Amino acid sequence: MNRQIKSILFLLLFAALLLSACASPTSPAPATQESPGSQASVPTQAQPTQAEPTQPPEPSPTSAGPHEGRLILATTTSTRDSGLLDYLLPDFENQSGANVDVIAVGTGQAMTLGQDGNADVLLVHARDREDAFMAAGDGVRREDVMYNDFVIVGPASDPAGIKGMTDAAAAFTKIADTQSPFVSRGDDSGTNIKEMSIWNAAGIEPAGDWYIAAGQGMGAVLTMSDEQQAYTLSDRATYLARTLEGLDLEIEVEGDPILFNPYGVIAVNPDKNPYIQADLANEFIDWLVSLPTQEEISQFGVAEFGQALFVPDSQAWRDAHSSSTSGDNPALANAGFKITGAVAQE
Repeated sequence: MNRQIKSILFLLLFAALLLSACASPTSPAPATQESPGSQASVPTQAQPTQAEPTQPPEPSPTSAGPHEGRLILATTTSTRDSGLLDYLLPDFENQSGANVDVIAVGTGQAMTLGQDGNADVLLVHARDREDAFMAAGDGVRREDVMYNDFVIVGPASDPAGIKGMTDAAAAFTKIADTQSPFVSRGDDSGTNIKEMSIWNAAGIEPAGDWYIAAGQGMGAVLTMSDEQQAYTLSDRATYLARTLEGLDLEIEVEGDPILFNPYGVIAVNPDKNPYIQADLANEFIDWLVSLPTQEEISQFGVAEFGQALFVPDSQAWRDAHSSSTSGDNPALANAGFKITGAVAQE
């Protein structure tokens, strides 16, 4: 019996081995398919649960932009080259906690920056252009700030014989007639705009080897004129500041009312760019036209030259000094004319 049972078990074991050897191996289910009834599947690639944007969303006009706490001031080169901005701006930065980035270019270029929404506030000196800027809706606020005057400067030899003249157009006529070297800013700055208005008053379109359009700021043009012993038109402040650096040019012509040089500050329309710092621009304007800052302007240059390089002219300053006589600035009084507000009088 035992032998019979052992034989049966042996046969069953042998049959089982034959069946397992003949059977084909079972292939695993594809990884990308899920077997019915299974609780989980393993994907071939990890799929993100949420699509990531390829670009940041467009900022809304009220969102805090990259310029927060930073004021972009586009201004004429004369405010920089004269040293006025270095003198004034630290006070505003300390009071406001903001940094002021200065872009010093010609007035025309500064206004283009404003029109394109690439500046928050402008400090410029070309009143007709400023009025047009406001009329076009490019600016939302304009205030008078200060003024000084332009002077015609040239070499001590005075080849055109214009020294002591008070008629700027007549002096330009003599420069053209003698073809004496003249260096123009040639950069659509406030000074260049004024220069072209004088040539227009003289009925002359300047051209020739004697007339050099530099395309440079005021400081660079004064240096070039000094090197070439040429005449040029300069704002008085930058000219006087450069005399401290060895400039040898002399004032040849001054005192003509056409040489009056007022400066204005303009807040750029915030619709131009969602990042424009409109509140900070207005804070800057309020500070610039305030009596304490206007008093600082009235003292700029006095220690070095015995006279201010700019005359305060904000509405607040005029209201506080309404009883004062016009033309108190020695440079302007000695030049032979008085200035009240934005009107020059002989």
